[in-house]
Amino acid sequence: MDLLNTLVEKGLRRELPTREEALAVLATSDDELLDVVAAAGKVRRQWFGRRVKLNYLVNLKSGLCPEDCSYCSQRLGSKAEILKYTWLKPDEASQAAAAGVAGGAKRVCLVASGRGPTDRDVARVGETIAAIKEQNEGVEVCACLGLLSDGQAEKLRDAGADAYNHNLNTSEATYGQITKTHTYADRVDTVQKAHAAGLSACSGLIAGMGESDEDLVDVVYSLRELDSDSVPVNFLIPFEGTPLAKEWNLTPQRCLRILAMVRFVCPDVEVRIAGGREVHLRSMQPLALNIANSIFLGDYLTSEGQAGQADLDMIADAGFEVEGAGTTTLPAHRADAAAAAAAAHAGGVCGSAAGSGGCGPAADAEAPGCGSACGGCAGHTAGAPAEARAEAPAQAEPGEVRPDLVAVRRRGAGTDLAPNA
Repeated sequence: MDLLNTLVEKGLRRELPTREEALAVLATSDDELLDVVAAAGKVRRQWFGRRVKLNYLVNLKSGLCPEDCSYCSQRLGSKAEILKYTWLKPDEASQAAAAGVAGGAKRVCLVASGRGPTDRDVARVGETIAAIKEQNEGVEVCACLGLLSDGQAEKLRDAGADAYNHNLNTSEATYGQITKTHTYADRVDTVQKAHAAGLSACSGLIAGMGESDEDLVDVVYSLRELDSDSVPVNFLIPFEGTPLAKEWNLTPQRCLRILAMVRFVCPDVEVRIAGGREVHLRSMQPLALNIANSIFLGDYLTSEGQAGQADLDMIADAGFEVEGAGTTTLPAHRADAAAAAAAAHAGGVCGSAAGSGGCGPAADAEAPGCGSACGGCAGHTAGAPAEARAEAPAQAEPGEVRPDLVAVRRRGAGTDLAPNA
């Protein structure tokens, strides 16, 4: 296809595709899907080879959020049956992070529910960052605490944070339809604050909320304009008890097209397959690794993911390798620019440059921390909830949305599982 050849050439030159070209990727047919994946794969390999970066979530504070984000199980008024707890202590968070590092994670993502942190919260997270880095030398730490006030990004940077995550989620035109308690502009402002402080900006989207192709292209173009180093692509997990519980709009093919479009628009950034990959990509997950160069290892904030060892096996079986210690994630031109910005702002403050950092060795199958984020392997053992696996469904029609193929599994629900235990 001339379109795909053009997109590959632009991706290798880091040239922005036209909006029409990006929309055309989303409109390709199933007959063209493998060609789309192969073309995006050429761009991915140019900038990231066959490496897969592993990221690990630690949920510092779960539930009890005053914001009304329609997609979120932790939202104000949520009826979702999830674990709810207040702040983990630094040593508890560090212990949880160690499980991810043992599974090969290079980056630990510290997440807390809420509109945004108080200065006391920032200080608390700073202590947690110090505890994690003391135990796991060289690991990257990304904070995700909500909307930032003036000066807070600098405090996190000084405490040793390497990155800050705050997703745009959807286009500016439709943002008001999913959230009323804050604005799209608030989110952009926080990403800009993180960038200005010398932190690596991590910002992405959620697909599957009923948005149009134009909305998807709009938000990805905005992410490129914000110059995010990392772009997590989440696929909506329709949690019972949330307003979007019935929004089952995605097929594996649709997810692959979305990932490819993101790769073409953002060719040289870390494209991460984030929440919902098991639910929506299903058996196509290994194919998606040809497009994205990063995943979350194991579980998510309030839902179970694929077992950590299964993630490691999937990467190896697909012919990829886990990105190891001492390997810089970002291409040299981005890594050098990020390091220079961090040094300029930090004045030599301790903390690894964006995109660099180390990790522990890959865990074997019997290691206690085999890589399920937010709680080791708990939830994948004999004590897991009874609803953990759906019965084998009937054969799906091509292109048909099938919510019965994978059940949404709530992390720790119906068990005595302690936070991040």
